[in-house]
Amino acid sequence: MSPDRSPALRLRRLRRTVALREAVAESRVTPGDLIEPIFVRPGGGPAEPIPSLPGVFRRTPADAAVHAAGAVEDGVGAVLLFGLPRRKDPRGREAARPDSAVASAIRAIKARQPGALVITDVCLCAYTTHGHCGILRKGEVDNDATLPALARVAVAHARAGADLVAPSAMMDHQVAAIREALDAAGFADVGVLAYSAKFASAFYGPFREAADSAPAEGDRRGYQLDVRNAREALREIEVDLAEGADLVMVKPALPSLDILARARARFDVPLVAYQVSGEYAMLKAAAARGWLDEGRAARESLAAIRRAGADLIITYYARAIAREGTEAP
Repeated sequence: MSPDRSPALRLRRLRRTVALREAVAESRVTPGDLIEPIFVRPGGGPAEPIPSLPGVFRRTPADAAVHAAGAVEDGVGAVLLFGLPRRKDPRGREAARPDSAVASAIRAIKARQPGALVITDVCLCAYTTHGHCGILRKGEVDNDATLPALARVAVAHARAGADLVAPSAMMDHQVAAIREALDAAGFADVGVLAYSAKFASAFYGPFREAADSAPAEGDRRGYQLDVRNAREALREIEVDLAEGADLVMVKPALPSLDILARARARFDVPLVAYQVSGEYAMLKAAAARGWLDEGRAARESLAAIRRAGADLIITYYARAIAREGTEAP
């Protein structure tokens, strides 16, 4: 009898029961591996639902603190804050204000839950009248003029109490500029989570509604990665690490599983993946029509991201997964 027909070879034996499957699971997703995004708006009043992101809200700083504390108590590993401004201007100045919605939320979260791990997005798109991630000069994003602005935002967040700042503008040398500014301001212990491999993806639409950050003209393909390029994505990661990034990110997650796997094989650093708004919205829409089991589909997608090599996953499902458990699909 050939070896592959040997009675001893029964791969199904270890799939027979839940206990067996759990015992030999190669990739596990726990609530502590997850990061929940929170949209913070200025002012007061109730949380505002986001139509394209069912179950996700724009929250005031006080409400964000309550929600973040609850997420931490449920076991979620961290929260990632995105801010909306009171007013926009061409240079996105409010992003660096000490009383911005994000800075206020950081202080409120830390007052309520001192041990919470708070990460902040560092970008200008939600704060600029034109909706681009940097400062415009003659209709084009000026990379080098944008760097000091991003550095000021990072320092403002660090001063408010952020543990990690996450530059997402995809400007060349943004990590170096931010690392230098943090160190000079006395925040050498604040880490940098770099959006290193951020592709110009079609899956960001619901986020842009949530953050009111869609470009008024043009698009972001002039500075975000071309979705066809894998080697370039790895070069971006390599450069950000050389400039002082402590963690690196691949975004979006499911369309970039190959990048995650290649990055995991090449770089021995904490690797983060962002299951972005479009991925979440697709699952929600299909589940609302009865086309799939949302819970199983969500857990399966997170398992795939983890299996590809992500250490941490940013997902709008974070708190739901923490509350419901992580039983294998």
